[in-house]
Amino acid sequence: MTANYSTQFRCIRDEVSAAEWQARLDLAACYRLTDVYGMTDLIYNHITARIPGDEEHLLINLYGLIYKEITASSLVKIDLEGNIIWKPDTDYGINKSGYVIHGAIHRARPELKCVMHTHTRAGMAVSAQKCGLLPMSQTSMRFVGHIGYHDYEGPAIDLAERERLVRDLGPHDAMILRNHGLLTCGATVQQAFNTMYQLELSCRAQVDALAGGQEILLPPQEVLGHTANLYQPGTRRPYGVLEWHAMLRQLDAEQKNSGYPPYWH
Repeated sequence: MTANYSTQFRCIRDEVSAAEWQARLDLAACYRLTDVYGMTDLIYNHITARIPGDEEHLLINLYGLIYKEITASSLVKIDLEGNIIWKPDTDYGINKSGYVIHGAIHRARPELKCVMHTHTRAGMAVSAQKCGLLPMSQTSMRFVGHIGYHDYEGPAIDLAERERLVRDLGPHDAMILRNHGLLTCGATVQQAFNTMYQLELSCRAQVDALAGGQEILLPPQEVLGHTANLYQPGTRRPYGVLEWHAMLRQLDAEQKNSGYPPYWH
């Protein structure tokens, strides 16, 4: 038998609620932006979003599509245990690691609407550095006192690891998975993306600075604490809101010559 790996998915806009369709649009755009800003790993990794008004169900990517192929209608609806509630007519399924990590966090932190996980070059490099994320730039200072660390236990397929993932994330919206990669989450898709972008940028800067071979200058502790507080989402404005529409315009402009289906399909 021939496997059905076609990506010509029908649009389901009229088959779901307005709230679910908006969640699908935001999540599909987030996948595309993750590709635009160089934070992908072939078909691997996941970004999940909780469906508004349907707190037990999440949206996740099909396992087999690269991020620039993902559309609102191609996203899979699953429950918190990873059971597929709905997916397009395709032989692609989902990756078990996606719901082990994401389902655990969504279940433990119902206020979080989106969880992102990446395997970027810089993220993996910093995850293997004993010092962790250094507060060596204004960008990385945002995470002082606001980031967790989780020791590597092998590929995330063991349900028993869920409790430790949640424990190590604690109340934070960002976590470094040791010897693995990065994870962020947020009250909105926009916030989770913004946090991941800033965490990734911090890691890239750290790798570059350490490669220079010079001693790293760190500000005094009181300056670090003050800066971290100023950059929390409740201090001035929520993360990700101001730039989101500009990034959607960027996607719209790049879509014209991409050859891929628009994310809003």
